[in-house]
Amino acid sequence: MAEDIKTEELPAIETMTVKVDGKEVDVPKLTSDWKGNLVPTTVLQACKHAGIEIPHYCYHPKLPVDGNCRMCLVHVGMPGRPGPDGKPPMNEDGTLKIDPMVLPYERETPKGVIGCATNLVPGMEIYASSPETKGMREAVLESLLINHPLDCTICDQAGECRLQEYSMEHGQAESSFAEYKVHKPKAVDLGPRIMLDAERCVLCTRCIRFSKDIAEDDALGIVNRGSYNTISTFLDTPFDNNYTLNTADICPVGALTSKDFRFQMRVWFLKETKSLCTGCGTGCNTVIGSRENTMYRYEPR
Repeated sequence: MAEDIKTEELPAIETMTVKVDGKEVDVPKLTSDWKGNLVPTTVLQACKHAGIEIPHYCYHPKLPVDGNCRMCLVHVGMPGRPGPDGKPPMNEDGTLKIDPMVLPYERETPKGVIGCATNLVPGMEIYASSPETKGMREAVLESLLINHPLDCTICDQAGECRLQEYSMEHGQAESSFAEYKVHKPKAVDLGPRIMLDAERCVLCTRCIRFSKDIAEDDALGIVNRGSYNTISTFLDTPFDNNYTLNTADICPVGALTSKDFRFQMRVWFLKETKSLCTGCGTGCNTVIGSRENTMYRYEPR
């Protein structure tokens, strides 16, 4: 029984000290991954521990780390390599010398690391809000918006879309690109419950990893190459299992939408009420989205 477990018998997790935006923060050396295994703490998790939210699309705490969206790029500083005496280089005041990372072929250009897949190192300094980090995020976001359509006025994800939020926070008023947009299929019928708008997809692969590793249905994948990449099923077979609607829940943009909620109601009109699923004895936590005594949406929480 859980009540019989004594806290003093559980192994203590060691901590390490890192700097986040100049503030020293003690964070655990190890944390749980999506399977519950202890793994090294990442830069993204350290920033969250310090109360700083790092923008991201592909990362999800309950999914394997993929590191493909690059939105969580962060500029960091690392301690120097130990000298012949085995000690790291120190400053004149006796503090540990930290060297900001730069590109090997352009020593003046800062080098970013993806926060979701970069493990912490004792003494590391994380410049989460520096101009260099902000510039990296702006560049990544601009590349994601090259072929993205201006569908916010008709998109069901509007109002709770991370692409919208990050565009307001990190986007630029004008694009550096003048090429024509690549048009992809819209309103693709993936199965009995899910619709795909390939133009809105940022290829974060959340849906692919969820289907493969959580639902254990390796149905989704990426087809084509380059700017023509899109999510699809093998030989266009229907995407149909008991968990297909969860892919719409974890989609950070409006690429995957559920057919029963599509074009039904704007999310800012909905009143959210916490509830429980009564489908079995587990009692999963859910959220009911309603307006004027009519239920429009039923989501996990």
